[in-house]
Order: sequence, then C-alpha cells, then structure tokens
Amino acid sequence: MPYLYQDSKPRPAAHPGAARGTHSSGKGYEQLKQECLQRGVLFEDPDFPACKSSLFFSENPPIPFVWKRPGDIVKDPKFILGGATRTDICQGDLGDCWLLAAIASLTLNEKTLARVVPMDQNFGPDYAGIFHFQFWQHNEWLDVVIDDRLPTFKGRLVFLHSAELNEFWSALLEKAYAKLNGSYESLKGGSTIEAMEDFTGGIGEMYDVKVAPDNFYEILEKALKRCSMVGCSIDTSSAAESEARTPFGLVKGHAYSVTGIEEVSYRGRQVQLIRIRNPWGQVEWNVVLLCAGTYPWSPKLHHMNCLSGPGLWGINTSAGMKFEDFKEHFDKVEICNLTPDALEDSSAHKWEVTIHQGSWVRGATAGGCRNFLETFWTNPQIKLHLTEKDDGQDECTFIAALMQKDRRKLKKLGAEMLTIGYSIYESPGRDGHLGKDFFRYHPSKARSKTYINLREVSHRFKLPPGDYILIPTTFEPHQEADFFNRNLWPLHPTPSPQETEEEKQFRALFEQISGKVTPTELGLSYNKSFFLSSYYQTSGNGKLEFSEFKIFWEKMKKWISIFLQFDSDKSGSMSSYELRGALKAAGYQLNNYLLQLIVLRYSDEQFQIDFDDFLNCLIRLENASRVFQALSAKNKEFINLNIAEV
Repeated sequence: MPYLYQDSKPRPAAHPGAARGTHSSGKGYEQLKQECLQRGVLFEDPDFPACKSSLFFSENPPIPFVWKRPGDIVKDPKFILGGATRTDICQGDLGDCWLLAAIASLTLNEKTLARVVPMDQNFGPDYAGIFHFQFWQHNEWLDVVIDDRLPTFKGRLVFLHSAELNEFWSALLEKAYAKLNGSYESLKGGSTIEAMEDFTGGIGEMYDVKVAPDNFYEILEKALKRCSMVGCSIDTSSAAESEARTPFGLVKGHAYSVTGIEEVSYRGRQVQLIRIRNPWGQVEWNVVLLCAGTYPWSPKLHHMNCLSGPGLWGINTSAGMKFEDFKEHFDKVEICNLTPDALEDSSAHKWEVTIHQGSWVRGATAGGCRNFLETFWTNPQIKLHLTEKDDGQDECTFIAALMQKDRRKLKKLGAEMLTIGYSIYESPGRDGHLGKDFFRYHPSKARSKTYINLREVSHRFKLPPGDYILIPTTFEPHQEADFFNRNLWPLHPTPSPQETEEEKQFRALFEQISGKVTPTELGLSYNKSFFLSSYYQTSGNGKLEFSEFKIFWEKMKKWISIFLQFDSDKSGSMSSYELRGALKAAGYQLNNYLLQLIVLRYSDEQFQIDFDDFLNCLIRLENASRVFQALSAKNKEFINLNIAEV
C-alpha cells in the first residue's frame, strides 16, 4: 500500500453510505426541516443568504436580481418532473457550461444521480422551503443544505433552469454547488472533470485528442463500460472564439457529454461510432462522412435501415458520429473514472484506489519542482507498490492524480490556482525520507505531462511491478497549499477455481435449503446461533450466505474430527482431562486458571463434556480471541478497555 514518508498517511476511500452535514448550526437536513414545519415557516439559510455576497464577489449584478421561491415563480412547482434528464439542464447567464455538461452526464447514471440528488424531496404537504444535495470533497461526502430562494429577473430564473418551467431540481442543484464553492461567481469557468469528480468521487483523466494514444477508442470503450463519466470539447484560440460555431454546427469552448461508443455494421463494413450530447438540450452536429460516400448522420435522420449492430442506442436522439470524425473535430476529452466510492454493483470492471492528504508548507515541505534541487527533496514523498500486471503484459497500468484543495472556494480571498505537478522515481528499497543526493543522481521514471494551474493534474502510466516514490510539488518553491493525492489501478478479475465434486454436492445441499439459512435452522442452540450471527454472518440480514455457511461448515468438520479423536472411549463425551488436549489441537494453548474456568462452565457433575458443550466452548473461545485481537495494540498480551468497549 502506498504511504507518505512525510506529512500524511494513506486513508481508506470514503464510505458511500454516509455524508457529513455542513450547516453552521450543526443540525442536519431532517432536523432543520422538522423545525420549520413545527414553526410553520419556510427555511432561510443564514450560511448562504439571498443577497449579493452569494452571487458575486468581484462585481455588481449586471441586472437587478430578485430572489424568489419556486412557488412565487410558477403555480405548481415540481422538484423532478417525469424523471431527471439532460433536457432539464438549460444554461443561464453564468459561464458554467462545464458544470452543465457534468450534470448532463450525471443524469445517465441513476444510482450516481440519486446519491447527489436525493429523490425524496418535493413541494408537497411537507414542503418547508429546504432542500439538500450531496457532493464529494477530498475523500468525504458532504450534505449541503439550502433554502429554495433563487435569483430571478422579470419572474424568470437567471441561471441554470429546466426546459420545463415548473421543474426546479437542476436550479437547486446549481445553487447547492455554488454554496459549496462560496458563490455563483465562483462557478465561472472550469473543467467538466472537476464537477464530475465532485459528483462521484471519481478520478479524472484528460486527453488531447490530436495526440491521443493508439488505443484511444479502447480507452473510451472501457471507460464507458466501467460507468465512467466522459466529456469532450473544442479548443478556442481566443476569448472571441468562445461559443463560436464551426461549419459543422459544433460550438467551440463548449462542454459536451460522451454517452456511448460502439462498432456497427454499415453496408457490409464495420464502422466505429461515438455518441455525444449537448447539455444545452439540443444537438448541432449536421453531417458525418461515412464509408465511401457522404451520408447525413444527424439526429434528424430516420432512414438508417442499412445499419446493423447490437446497440444502435437510439441513434436518432443524440449526435452519433464516426470516431474518425470525432477525432478530427474535437480537441479534448475528459474521463472521470469511478472509484469504489461510487461503484456499488458486483461488476468485474473495478478499480482500487489509495489516498493521501498533505500540505506544502513554506520552509518545510514546499520544495518546488526538480528545477530547484536544493529544496525539491523536502517535498512530501509517497510510496507506491505496483503489483497488478495488465493482462498478458509485464507492466502495470495506473493513474496518478494530484489535486490542490479548496482553491475555487478561496477565489473570493484572492487565491489563484497554483501550478502543480509530480514526479515518480524508482524506490531504492529503503525506508525513510530520501535526501538531496538521491534526486541529484537518479532520473525520474515518470512524471505528470506538464506543470499547470488546474485543480487536478492526472495521467495514466505503465511501469514494471515494483516500489516507486511519487513526489507531489508546486512549480515554484515556498508556495503553500493543501493537496490530495490518489492513485488508481484496475483490478483484474481472478478466475474462479473449479469446484470439486464435494463442493458441488455441498452447494446443491445449500441451495436445497432455499439458498439462505438461519443458524437456528441448523438445529443449533441459542448461544451458538448468536455467535454465528455475529461472527460468520456479515451481510447484516440475519441469514448465512453460501460463502458464510461454507466457512462455518469447514470449521464444523474440523471440530467434529477433534472431538472424535479425543473421545477415546467413543462414549459421546470426553473427560475434563481429555479436554486440555482437544483445545490444544484446536489451536488454544490455555493456562491452568482458564482451563479450570472452562471445566466449571462446560462439564457436567461427572466432569464430562459432550459434543454440544465442546462446540459451544470453541465458539466462545474463537469469538473472544477475535475480539481481543481487534482491540490489542501491537499483538500485546493485554488490552485496555474503556466503558463502551466493556
């Protein structure tokens, strides 16, 4: 596992089931809502008030905005109307199309959308003017509470809104994201990948399409199979070109979403297609050159009977184009790879991620890039251990990402994005912080493509298995900021071993008992049932799954064998003297005092222990041993318990 030699330690990925409340009152969404309902008032958020400071920090509103609740704008407001779709997202007078493109991609994944936009909100009888949304920030999920007062001009929403005038989930989501970042103005200008990461906890990659790797189609195909969010755009050479249309109807500087990729058969030839969506809710692509001739290939076309393929994924509802044309007309692609934070299914397309948080501190750990050798070695040093080889290859693919924290939020205080990057060195195989001489004489094995003033710098690498050191830095030394490093690699599914004939019979027996079984259905006593529920049963449903039942069964076979071995006279019970040898065979070397207690507890008046009591004794010992090991520090022979642990 990677770790920091300095400043911070690896942390587990954020658990997708919990979000930390952020309201200044210390109260959560439900508590705030219930208080408003009891008082008969609509919620007004003191953390993000309906005033100028929530809108702009460097300029005055260009028009006189009026804050209104949805019920003051339309007669019958709805939170979501007919499902959350891309047509619910129309851009207003704020330069945040990067955010809109991310929201459009978000609507394509129902589970991810439901995490960001809790669906149990409405304008019904329990309406209290309060809503909440959840965003990922630096390895934790935050629950952001807002009131539903929105900026309007002449009775219409000024910023993001839905094509359906009485639908408000997207406008409220934008407000919550503006609150997270300090103001609406803070959302001006950005990269789609930034919002994608905040919606999913994923790790971003950015590709220059014109110099993309040869396997770029395969990279996109695998990304979409892994449910990754993908965006694309066309570069501009000047501010005047922003939002300018190309001869093909595409918009420069505008963020699009990639929603599908597939190979189809067209007139006997295989054609690679890619599907894009415009978050403005309309599609501009006019024509695509296919095969030997020129054929219209736009959403308005309906004579695609010459196509054949497994998907054809609603080609008439989105912009489908040849992958070759896509590479010619688009310049940048952003991929947000979903980490275990966001993936909940049992798909084999999984990633493993390691996480580190640290700081660049002036005079201590802000050493700058390799150009500044005298201080470069003082930067934090993160150790990477690569083991997962690519299929059929001798190298490991991984993504290294370095993020500077909270810079968008700090805009109003004058903070700008720092220029950041990182280098990766082969580890010399010794622990401890590497000194200046190591970096003087050893070149890096890989590094970020460039130092750049983006929130996050990430890149995909291939290196042989082994130990490496990643050095995260600012370009200039003595620049202070907090940083967040993640390293991500795909987990290759391990082929399941063939079941033996005994295992097949065992599985058949288990399935015969309806696939799941309670401990008491095995005819076990209350004490043993309680143990099995707490120790072997991990799914939380009071049932033993097949894998859990299999572990229990292997234990039972071992314990039965031990009992038969030490029941020397085959009487169905063993003496207290034989018990000592049986417990030792089971792996428990107990002192005389413990043996005396066990004999008093489990033997009968003749100091005999039958199988049921023997099994009960082993269950108790195993459970006690497990608890002790969990609480023991550094495998010591004693533990300290507080009142809660007792």
